[in-house]
Amino acid sequence: MMITTTSELAEACLRFARHPFVTVDTEFLRETTFWPILCVVQVASDDEALAIDALAPDIDLTPLFALMADPGVVKVFHAARQDVEIFWKLTGQVPAPMFDTQVAAMVCGYGDQVSYSELAQSVCKVTIDKSSRFTDWARRPLAQAQIDYAIGDVTYLRDVYRALLAQLDKSGRRAWLEDEMKVLTSAATYEQHPERAWERFKNRARKPRDLAVLMDLAAWRENEAQTRDVPRARVLKDDVLIEVALAAPRTRETLANLRAFPRGMERSKAGDEIIAAVERGLARDPRTLPRLERERRNGGGSAATVELLKVLLRQVSDESGVASKMIATVDDLEAIAADDRADVPALQGWRRKLFGERALQLKRGDLALTVEHGRVVALEWREGDPAAARHP
Repeated sequence: MMITTTSELAEACLRFARHPFVTVDTEFLRETTFWPILCVVQVASDDEALAIDALAPDIDLTPLFALMADPGVVKVFHAARQDVEIFWKLTGQVPAPMFDTQVAAMVCGYGDQVSYSELAQSVCKVTIDKSSRFTDWARRPLAQAQIDYAIGDVTYLRDVYRALLAQLDKSGRRAWLEDEMKVLTSAATYEQHPERAWERFKNRARKPRDLAVLMDLAAWRENEAQTRDVPRARVLKDDVLIEVALAAPRTRETLANLRAFPRGMERSKAGDEIIAAVERGLARDPRTLPRLERERRNGGGSAATVELLKVLLRQVSDESGVASKMIATVDDLEAIAADDRADVPALQGWRRKLFGERALQLKRGDLALTVEHGRVVALEWREGDPAAARHP
């Protein structure tokens, strides 16, 4: 069923609000825009599953937004970030309370970023039809096969949610999920900060001057893309952005001489703004710049220690069934290698109990790694005890 009127939507949302949870998905377009264009919203309860035509003439999505904010109804998404960004952009609020089955699957041992179709196959023993995945969701009318495909994205999600919830409760890891969900449920995650756009390219800066120019150039591009509502690449492609930042051209002529720079753009308003951004970057006080990635990595963390920590991380991930990406990042490992008191998630909360303490033991020489029958085994050495406690 496809809802196309406000009255139908209001009635459906009243029905959905009587349930403890609903599953939610969206179909959107953003190939030609910076901000996603919401086209279809799919919602399901235990009683029904339907699609909402967000592009229907005169439809008011207020009842849907009220459902997303209803504290008595859990909103279940899979890989929620882009869906939630849409609701945040339209309402200024993040759907709450919320449950992300992809995040939960990582806690439950299904691996990194498991897809919805993989979970549906594993939990529900069904194969998802992907024939309509490249649909132009802005084109009307939508065929029934397309609507059915869209609704299928929330139909099996109900059973996936129940199965994951049961696994979390059985393992006592629901609190782990709640901790991980804090990023997804924070409005700050979806706020656009042009001054932080450089962080996507922080590994490309070779020296402080590169970083300084990159910070201002990336901020300019981000502002321009948002203002014009076009993809970042429509303003300046990533590789061109990096080339300009590293070359730091101060005139139209030097800008035009860059191999990847679009011909003629140096004579436009954008060309002048790029040069101005370069000048702002060069004028920054080097003492105010964030530390370069290479400087941080060379701050005392042994490369050999990092490699050992990676092996330990894999061993802990295999042992616990929790995706390694959720336990610790490479940045975490490098920080731990450099500092036992590093302020990183891997040394906090459940991650510290699961991995962080072992990581520090490994650094101190109180834990050793070996291989038995093709599997990595951690050996915990106790003072005065030649026998070792094994952690397979």
